[in-house]
Amino acid sequence: MGDHFEKSQHALLNEGEENEMEIFGYRTHSCRKTLCLAGSIFSFGILPLVFYWRPAWHVWANCIPCSLQEADVVLLRTTDEFQTYSWKKVMWIYLSTLNSSFGLTPDHPLITDEEDIINRAIRKPDLKVRCIKVQKIRYVWNNLEGQFQKIGSLEDWLSSAKIHLKFGSGLTKEEQEIRRLICGPNTVDVEITPIWKLLIKEVLNPFYIFQLFSVCLWFSEDYKEYACAIIIMSIVSIALTVYDLREQSVKLHGLVESHNSITVSVCGRKAGVQELESRFLVPGDLLILSGNKVQMPCDAVLIDGSCVVDEGMLTGESIPVTKTPLPKMDSSVPWKTQSEADYKQHVLFCGTEVIQSRGACSGPARAVVLQTGFNTAKGDLVRSILYPKPMNFKLYRDAIRFLLCLVGIATIGMIYTLCVYVLSGERPEEVVRKALDVITIAVPPALPAALTAGIIYAQRRLKKRGIFCISPQRINICGQLNLVCFDKTGTLTRDGLDLWGVVPCDKNGFQEVHSFASGRALPWGPLCAAMASCHSLILLNGTIQGDPLDLKMFEATTWEMSISGEDFNIKGVPAHAMVIKPCKTASQVPVAGIAILHQFPFSSALQRMTVIVQELGGDQLAFMKGAPEKVASFCQPETVPTSFVSELQIYTTQGFRVIAMAYKKLEMDHHTTALTRDNVESDLIFLGLLILENQLKEETKPVLEELISARIRTVMITGDNLQTAITVARKSGMVSEDQKVILIETNETTGSSSASISWKLVEEKKHIAYGNQDNYINIWEEVSDNSREGSYHFALSGKSFQVISQHFSSLLPKILMNGTIFARMSPGQKSSLVEEFQKLDYFVGMCGDGANDCGALKMAHVGISLSEQEASVASPFTSKTPNIECVPHLIKEGRAALVTSFCMFKYMALYSMIQYVGVLLLYWETNSLSNYQFLFQDLAITTLIGVTMNLNGAYPKLVPFRPAGRLISPPLLLSVIFNIGFSLAMHIVGFILVQRQTWYSMDIHSACTGQNESISKLTTPPIPENVGSNDTFRSFENTTIWFLGTINCIIVALIFSKGKPFRQPTYKNYIFVLVLVIQLAVCLFILFADIPDLYRRFDLLCTPVLWRVCIVIMLSCNFIVSFVVEEAIIENRALWMIIKRCFGYRSKSQYRIWQRALANDPSWPPLNQVSSSDLPGCGRGVSYSNPVFESNEEQL
Repeated sequence: MGDHFEKSQHALLNEGEENEMEIFGYRTHSCRKTLCLAGSIFSFGILPLVFYWRPAWHVWANCIPCSLQEADVVLLRTTDEFQTYSWKKVMWIYLSTLNSSFGLTPDHPLITDEEDIINRAIRKPDLKVRCIKVQKIRYVWNNLEGQFQKIGSLEDWLSSAKIHLKFGSGLTKEEQEIRRLICGPNTVDVEITPIWKLLIKEVLNPFYIFQLFSVCLWFSEDYKEYACAIIIMSIVSIALTVYDLREQSVKLHGLVESHNSITVSVCGRKAGVQELESRFLVPGDLLILSGNKVQMPCDAVLIDGSCVVDEGMLTGESIPVTKTPLPKMDSSVPWKTQSEADYKQHVLFCGTEVIQSRGACSGPARAVVLQTGFNTAKGDLVRSILYPKPMNFKLYRDAIRFLLCLVGIATIGMIYTLCVYVLSGERPEEVVRKALDVITIAVPPALPAALTAGIIYAQRRLKKRGIFCISPQRINICGQLNLVCFDKTGTLTRDGLDLWGVVPCDKNGFQEVHSFASGRALPWGPLCAAMASCHSLILLNGTIQGDPLDLKMFEATTWEMSISGEDFNIKGVPAHAMVIKPCKTASQVPVAGIAILHQFPFSSALQRMTVIVQELGGDQLAFMKGAPEKVASFCQPETVPTSFVSELQIYTTQGFRVIAMAYKKLEMDHHTTALTRDNVESDLIFLGLLILENQLKEETKPVLEELISARIRTVMITGDNLQTAITVARKSGMVSEDQKVILIETNETTGSSSASISWKLVEEKKHIAYGNQDNYINIWEEVSDNSREGSYHFALSGKSFQVISQHFSSLLPKILMNGTIFARMSPGQKSSLVEEFQKLDYFVGMCGDGANDCGALKMAHVGISLSEQEASVASPFTSKTPNIECVPHLIKEGRAALVTSFCMFKYMALYSMIQYVGVLLLYWETNSLSNYQFLFQDLAITTLIGVTMNLNGAYPKLVPFRPAGRLISPPLLLSVIFNIGFSLAMHIVGFILVQRQTWYSMDIHSACTGQNESISKLTTPPIPENVGSNDTFRSFENTTIWFLGTINCIIVALIFSKGKPFRQPTYKNYIFVLVLVIQLAVCLFILFADIPDLYRRFDLLCTPVLWRVCIVIMLSCNFIVSFVVEEAIIENRALWMIIKRCFGYRSKSQYRIWQRALANDPSWPPLNQVSSSDLPGCGRGVSYSNPVFESNEEQL
């Protein structure tokens, strides 16, 4: 149901976004509702419980489909592979409540303008709005377009001119009231979930309901001891879960609460500036930003003045970021896309801290509220924590199938039980009780507790290593990782940059390197002025703060920074401007200082920043700093040295970070705010290169070598220069010395030509002119055919990745198969790349320092943040040690936890089946196990094993293969089937043999006498009625089956407890070994002890010693056969590889399919070729040309 709908009854919510959903319209039907109510009463609450587990069934049972316009209930279904259902009631917002305040009527001018979504949502003449609230976001019904739309943010289509015009003076009081009522309060409100609510939600889990059923059944059979034990275990398990959830709820509440009650200054169109609580803010309000250290309570776009903001909450990097006002442009283009610069440089995000705000000449800094509540950047982050993306891990799906199989087996047992007991003429209530008993035997109630214990132990071991986990279920997924992406700066390399030197240039080309290690100051000139002023540093409480790169550069000049006061009157320099002055010891500096008038901040999308400065008593200048290739493209060609490419490669090849600088003089008559970025950033004069050293962390190389030797792919995703990234990849061992790097470059579609892609081999060659110690990257044009041999890696930039995704989509999987180095990647591209790897069926880990990596950390199967900033809440794992040593530790623990989960599943399956087989055999004789016999097996054996089997730590070495990721993999299934078969055979043999013994027909109290005279006195006395024995259970079959089953549970635990290669050997799990030894000793003691009181308590019969020896022999044979099969077949990896080859089995994972296809493709990779996309967006029709004779190295 829910699939066959007319267009009016079905739509998409958040189309194209990560949280896209299908929405279906339904109307409540009174007859259906009455029937469901009756069903709920007569089913004693089972029907509402089913509806709670299956929300779609609730809607289908109570409602009938209708158009979304008429619906009073909507059914929502996610469009991802999980297709999760939920339902919401449609609510009404009545604007009639505003009548008293300003007489709102249907023809009021405030609501007649249907340009705004808010006005389109108001139904006239009754002045009410239909809305739904989904995952904390409010959606209103757009009457004009006939769909639900998100409310609580300014429309994206607004141009910058429209924003300035419409909201530049603020909103009227009436507009604020209407928006406040429809958009709701501006709060990122995470309520602390009451304990009773968490408790009910946890208790209503299907497995706890099954446990409740089991416990009730056991109490009815007077099996109260184990029932109490299960109740205690369940209470502890529920209490721990509820405590964890409550702690998270409190933590998250504390994280967001401080931003919900801030007092702000708002400018009204008629009311002027007034103080207001932040929860009353609405989209379109005009905020007045004055003073420092202000928490942003909403997202706002800056329209006047400038701000310095700490965005650590969102990016994980506490580096001050400068925000500039949104320029007022005449075009009607949406404000976000009006320039190539990132629109975020104008946006102040909720949750960030405004460190400094500077107004323009006319007054304080002003910003228009863009988004409120959960629509904000902070709201989005909090929602991603509240509603995480479901994990698609086959283990959990297989676990459900495993339980369903057990239910199926239990059903067969129930039918068998009914047949046996009905035919034997038992009372109906006894028959039902025995049949229901089979379910509780076949489906082990202790399974969740045993699995949870394994994950808790792994989490504790990780905590000892300084790795913290907020999503424990992901620990198992760590065991399947086969590709790990790393950020470069701060992750593979050290955080700090050291300024190694500068390479100035003049008309004759590059000059000699000026090294700062010598202590010599850089001579005065435009390059020195650029280093002193082209940055986004700020002065806060007397300390200079900002980007580490900017700090190093500025400190190298030895200049000083100050803020101009009110009495500062130099033409063109406003008060409170940043002024840079040479230090007192500096000589031969012809200017008194430099004032920074305006900044075009750095953005990773633009790869550059520009400042406009005024020399005190001198010229007005513009300085640019950024990626060398980018800066050179804005310079006059004649000012860029001809050796630019080779000079750049000399340094990038050695792993230096290189920044280029340029400048130009500006006309003095221009006002700085009137200058556009395009005007300033043109016809610049190239000044030189800044060389910064970024060294590898000591741990990087050994960790990468360990991962590569374990056949785990390593990939670098960085925002840095491509050639620097290639060098770091070589130095770190990500690309070994004998492997080739192929550079992929693309050109976007232009007017006449289609997009193109070229492939060039990158080789390291000695550069004789600079001595033997220097290398540079040489792109070989004349390559012999043997270069195709051996392994290779692709290196490409973010721009190339974007073009390939759009125009060469068919090539993308091929490139990703060997893509190792991805440079100049924006945060969005990092996330896209991780997603593309996941589409190839890789299990992807992402390790970053938090800055710009949040999206990728959230997208990956396993995100590991090396930052302890609040942004690390977006990542499932956070490492206290800021290096990548945590990655192999996490994979080892993940593998150990995964194998432990499989061990537990197998053990629990066998324990259930051993008990199930034993009980069904005894049912044949209308007998069963007594309560104390069950209790001993369930509590003294299985529960203790379940708790201690999980204690094996991870094996210290990463092996070059992963554990199975599925419960239904052939080795695991065969292991379970074989062992069930062996146990079944042993029980049947024991059951039949005992009945054929000569002493079987003797009086039940004297079977030992003929065989063992010495104990006749213990066995012959009559049994008093009051010692707690129950003759209905006592039989030779019962005694034999119980001993075989109980000791077999111990044997199976030993066989299934896996050690190497993923876990520490079993003998190192001292507690587990001790438990097994004690259990086995106790069982053998009971078997051979002949203590009448003990036998009576356990409802056992005394059997001849020879028969007890036979029981031990049967168990020993079972152990030997099981052990040999497990070691020689199940755990024999070589054998399974041979079987796979014999049957022609091949992995169905996408990356394996591509690997096989590329291995057989002689034309791949297409070196020294240019592929063209004839049709935009299509990468299938490609043509090739050889550029060897069409270009030379100097033009690259």
